[in-house]
Amino acid sequence: MKKIAGKIVMALLVVIFLFTCTGRAALSVSTGNTSSTVVEQVQGSSEDDEAGAFVSSIFVENTDGTDNGVLRLLTSMDGQGLNFYRTSSNPAGLFGSDDIILLKINAQWAERGGTNTDLIRGVIQALLDHPEGFRGEIIVADNGQAQFGSERTGGSLDWRNANSADRRTSTLAVIRSFQAMGHRVTGVLWDDFTSVRVEEFSAGDNRNGFVVEGNVRSTGLEVSYAKFTTEFGTQVSFREGIWNAQARTYDSESLKVINMPVLKSHGLFYVTGAVKNYMGVPSDRLTNRRSHNSVGTGGMGTLLAETRYPTLNILDMIWIAPDRGPGSPYNQAVQINKIAASTDPVALDYWAAKYILMPEAAKLPGARSAVMNPDGTQPGTFGHWLRLSMDELHRVGITATMTEADILVFGND
Repeated sequence: MKKIAGKIVMALLVVIFLFTCTGRAALSVSTGNTSSTVVEQVQGSSEDDEAGAFVSSIFVENTDGTDNGVLRLLTSMDGQGLNFYRTSSNPAGLFGSDDIILLKINAQWAERGGTNTDLIRGVIQALLDHPEGFRGEIIVADNGQAQFGSERTGGSLDWRNANSADRRTSTLAVIRSFQAMGHRVTGVLWDDFTSVRVEEFSAGDNRNGFVVEGNVRSTGLEVSYAKFTTEFGTQVSFREGIWNAQARTYDSESLKVINMPVLKSHGLFYVTGAVKNYMGVPSDRLTNRRSHNSVGTGGMGTLLAETRYPTLNILDMIWIAPDRGPGSPYNQAVQINKIAASTDPVALDYWAAKYILMPEAAKLPGARSAVMNPDGTQPGTFGHWLRLSMDELHRVGITATMTEADILVFGND
């Protein structure tokens, strides 16, 4: 009996020793497109650790956009140490009370093709509810390139047939409702000056327009980005930050981006998500369509790396378009009633494509789900260009992963 007990003790000591040496931890999370609970390892193998393996987290919440789903999402993030609010007691939080926060939405398409306006309202309200009082400014923006889109004229913040529970509630209606309460919330449709080439504020150019870098990167992208003044007088360079005309300096730290795409299929690039949503950042007009053409060769990764990387990505999956995207008419959209957030747009797109979009696409004729597979490697497929985009982020030291074992998913019940 004593020998058996001794062996048990020895076995326990070995387990403890191995756990301590490898530094591994087990975490119960929900993964994939099911509500089953599995045990995931927080770190990869020792070989992966030596190669610099990392983990990206995704937080999923059920909501139709009209309830307090955003609040539940933020609570879930807080529970895992990703704090939405930066405060005096929590300086590591994402958003401070005096930040200028730009919501990069999808405004190019009406009906279910654009970011859900109920979700936009929920995110704005969460920012305004900062525990130390919100004193900054919230900007809702996108560039529909003044072409294509639901009416072939580009984007709009005021679609009459919006993506919301009440289809009359456009993005502009949401913005005006907050303005009526005295909040510094504004909208800027970059389409209005997407064909205007300008210099930076620091060069003495105060016009609204797009700064164009001038050289073509290896991914085929010519970097360009918006520079504008809001209706409250805030001068914003998407890449450089907030311009202080008196001090003649940029404040880069106070400008934060929340990337808010809607999950849907795409006729040419197969999946639109967090990475593809950055196609609304450059001017396709001023770069001779190099921006759009570069998506398939990793250009959006270059843009993410070389302009302003989002502080947070919130993916709208309340209604998705598993086919015939990027437009998504009401009668072709599928109601999923989910949203998801991550600081890693690549991991977010990987998971959402594989476990949300592909299963719905597989129900339709045409077998288009195969080219949506993020594990795909054939040139032209979603998986191929997403990996090229990820490589661009790695080039500048930004954490991003398409390794499923390194992605932790919280929620999705």
